[in-house]
Amino acid sequence: MPHVMLIFGTRPEAIKMAPIVRAIEQSEGAVTSHVLVTAQHRHMLDQVMGILEVTADADLDLMKPSQSLAGYTALALERVTEHIAEVRPDMVLVHGDTSTAMASALGAFYNHVPVGHVEAGLRTATLNSPFPEEANRRIVTRLASTHFAPTEQARANLLAEGVSPSDVLVTGNTVIDSLHWVKNELLPRPEVAARLAERYGFLDPGKRLVLVTNHRRENFGTGMERVFTALRRLVERFPDIEIVFPVHLNPQAREPAMRLLGDLPTVHLIEPVEYVDFVHLMARAHLIITDSGGVQEEAPSLDVPVLVTRETTERPEAVEAGTALLVGVNGDLLVSEASRLLSDEAAYAHIVGLRNPYGDGLAAPRIVNHLLDPNGVTP
Repeated sequence: MPHVMLIFGTRPEAIKMAPIVRAIEQSEGAVTSHVLVTAQHRHMLDQVMGILEVTADADLDLMKPSQSLAGYTALALERVTEHIAEVRPDMVLVHGDTSTAMASALGAFYNHVPVGHVEAGLRTATLNSPFPEEANRRIVTRLASTHFAPTEQARANLLAEGVSPSDVLVTGNTVIDSLHWVKNELLPRPEVAARLAERYGFLDPGKRLVLVTNHRRENFGTGMERVFTALRRLVERFPDIEIVFPVHLNPQAREPAMRLLGDLPTVHLIEPVEYVDFVHLMARAHLIITDSGGVQEEAPSLDVPVLVTRETTERPEAVEAGTALLVGVNGDLLVSEASRLLSDEAAYAHIVGLRNPYGDGLAAPRIVNHLLDPNGVTP
């Protein structure tokens, strides 16, 4: 009976690890789990864990006010290493590219515990973009013994770096598992539907909704100002749209958003929302403009085109499939592409008819099946 420790600390990690926790619970004891959270993002982590019905077995509560990246990473490495030594799992599962994932993989390595890397193999061509995530994921690759790649491209990236083919399993992305669970299990519940209708009653049903997120470190400063100025131009050009923008808590994201967009009546700058709310808004949106990696994966399953405000993306499959368009922080390009999708019905219809390259919502069962039988055939 494999005993697996799942370690995560941010909201995106929780969203993407929750399906694995659920799949382990459904294994009826064939696999057992120990969920350790670092609380790298305290408030946002708690929010999504409650919604996704995931309970931590241990909580290190490492988030501190004005915490530096180096300070958090050092603290996480020390505390996670100690906890792994106490529990002695058969494997540690980490997710993606966070500082929690990198420190946890190193802590497992120090304890001679194998590391399974969920969402392995994502790459950009630039070590500093996204920062520090690209470096984190490359470090985890070097430490992991099992690599759960979301796509064939991610698998190819790993093989090109010398990872053995026998150590890589293509699973799809677990974020699609979570998306399907929320869409099919939570949103239809009467109490959830009523709450969402009341909470977002300010939206005009006669306008097309454009959903925006923007929080990447590499976009701080001039990049964000260009994006927000472009959004202002879009609202002025298309009076039949309204923007909902859950603004990140980081002051470097909030200040320019409030300054450049706060006076526009059809731009709704709201506080960060719960995951269920965000799925609801994505499903309702006509267009999404984002620098989030996860949204690039989720939106195609909801038939919503995505404009990506990043210079590079570790999700090239979405760009190659045509479900996402990379516009960077070029304000003119953002306005041009958004205008095309808001004006050209044929161009819009082409994108929403494309297949999601990130999977079918069964990634978590494939991972758990592999934990049970590494040499078995996984559907």
